[in-house]
Amino acid sequence: MATFTDRWRQLDWDDITLRINGKTTADVERALGADRITRDDLMALLSPAASAYLEPLAQQAQRLTRQRFGNTVSFYVPLYLSNLCANDCTYCGFSMSNRIGRKTLDEAEIERECAAIRELGFEHLLLVTGEHQTKVGMDYFRRHLPAIRRRFSSLQMEVQPLDEHEYAELKTLGLDGVMVYQETYHQAVYAQHHLRGKKQDFFWRLETPDRLGRAGIDKIGLGALTGLSDSWRTDCFMVAEHLLWLQQHYWQSRYSVSFPRLRPCAGGVEPASVMSESQLVQVICAFRLLAPDVELSLSTRESPWFRDHMIPLAINNVSAFSKTQPGGYADNHPELEQFAPHDGRTPQEVAAALTRSGLQPVWKDWDKYLGRASQ
Repeated sequence: MATFTDRWRQLDWDDITLRINGKTTADVERALGADRITRDDLMALLSPAASAYLEPLAQQAQRLTRQRFGNTVSFYVPLYLSNLCANDCTYCGFSMSNRIGRKTLDEAEIERECAAIRELGFEHLLLVTGEHQTKVGMDYFRRHLPAIRRRFSSLQMEVQPLDEHEYAELKTLGLDGVMVYQETYHQAVYAQHHLRGKKQDFFWRLETPDRLGRAGIDKIGLGALTGLSDSWRTDCFMVAEHLLWLQQHYWQSRYSVSFPRLRPCAGGVEPASVMSESQLVQVICAFRLLAPDVELSLSTRESPWFRDHMIPLAINNVSAFSKTQPGGYADNHPELEQFAPHDGRTPQEVAAALTRSGLQPVWKDWDKYLGRASQ
């Protein structure tokens, strides 16, 4: 059975890097004038030469975003269920080698967290855990997911990669979407940052979106952690290749792309490549031109100033007031957090900033019965 691994093996990292860096202003202008963006056009829009074309790039991205999504921006919030992890990753605060307090929420604590989140106004929830198959695996999800699902209009997860049949089972329990980020598409660099645990398996993770597509999961989220490899441009192009593959083979699913940059955390590493804010604008706008219908998401890793200026251009899904530790909403345990968010504003403050920009915050755009006749 074909998977994205087959396409990945056809892609030469060094060749792609050279091609991107070799693009000229003429290539960028041709891409900006194209009716449909090709892979070669995307290379031009991601290239250093495109940095001089941010204004027309942003204008086109904003026009396409308004055409497809109107003035709406959807809100979601992460709920961290556990910071237990059986992996040792150089960049993550939950890494098993880090000496931090560990906690997994029980039924009563989950209920308190859900109540606190609903009080904030959120209807769309992203469940997050460290990757610990035995203690925070399918048994845990079976026990708690149905009760959580009853409290919210949509439910997504960002947990360890699972088998196809497990995703299919979770769908029957109310799961709508799964976010799974490859971190980096450079296999050797991936190995340098994943030292112990099942996350060492590059291809198991790479093929997770294929398993999601075959399981019929409604929404699949992709992304690379900018800064792990020495070429964020190439990693971003690989994300686009992954997206195009999935859209071709699992067209029934919707897709989301996120753009996380390395943030400070316990035991963290220095980025191998640094993406500036203007370069992040370039990447996000390039993805909007490539995929006008795809959800582009921006998290609280970024600053309030940047989010307020970037969201009106091309973003249609944002988090707000994110707590990156278990028990972060009803209680306060900053010593347990995965990373330090940059935008700590309340949901109402973020919504007010969007409203001032002429946008409409959307707290609910999905109901549990949509797309699941069996429920």
